[in-house]
Amino acid sequence: MFSHITIGTNKIDAARSFYDAVMGALGHARFHSGDGFAAYGNKTDSQTWIVTPIDEQPATVGNGTHIAFLAPNRAAVDEAYRLALAHGGTDEGAPGLRLHYHPDYYGAYMRDPDGNKLQVVCHIPE
Repeated sequence: MFSHITIGTNKIDAARSFYDAVMGALGHARFHSGDGFAAYGNKTDSQTWIVTPIDEQPATVGNGTHIAFLAPNRAAVDEAYRLALAHGGTDEGAPGLRLHYHPDYYGAYMRDPDGNKLQVVCHIPE
């Protein structure tokens, strides 16, 4: 569906710590990093890039925007949420069923250290 997503950061070291933990819980290791960026996923498949803006202006969050990462099971949702909060993230909705979407929709919401809203979701039964 997509090649990659890019999330801006003003705090690359805090972002690396946060995303190393959260993406690691979902099975996506950091495969590349350098001055001002970190990349997660697979070199030849879908990727998530965390970057300081190229235009050198501050990174900002979008109102009404969030990125949902797919988890392989509900335990991974729980673990990613726990690690997010332990690595500078903030709560936007604890792990649980969201029955208004569908009967097996299990998700959690958080913000990264820059305030970007994220979700981790599993669509399969327990």
